[in-house]
Amino acid sequence: MRGNVVDLAVAVVIGAAFTNIVNSVVEGIINPLVGAFGTQNLDGYTSCLKGPCEGTGDAATGVRILWGSVLGATLQFVITAAVVYFLMVLPMAKYLARLEARRKAKEGAHEVVEVTELEVLKEIRDALLAERAQGGARSIRADGGGQTGDGR
Repeated sequence: MRGNVVDLAVAVVIGAAFTNIVNSVVEGIINPLVGAFGTQNLDGYTSCLKGPCEGTGDAATGVRILWGSVLGATLQFVITAAVVYFLMVLPMAKYLARLEARRKAKEGAHEVVEVTELEVLKEIRDALLAERAQGGARSIRADGGGQTGDGR
């Protein structure tokens, strides 16, 4: 149980540090790309539900929906999720799949070897039984005065 707690603590610390990286990417790359079509600050995009909507910040009047903030947070989440998936989850899944395939291949090879060894042992047993039966028949014929292979 302690191992899982340590893993979780490491994940939280890495996630917090990773958030700073994603925020920098969004502010340095994504917002300027969005700014090519409008403004770099997505927080400036609003809609007025009940007017008059005048002013900004605490001095604003009216009822506003800050959909630009929601869009910015959504973009940050999507980018974070994509980076985590493609850089952490997908490679780990492929690595675990390779490990499982190797384990199954080893088990399959081990089973084939065991089956092959078993078949070889059965063949040896059958050959020994056949040899004993042939040797026993010859000794009975020779000792019992029976007919031999040369017709006497």
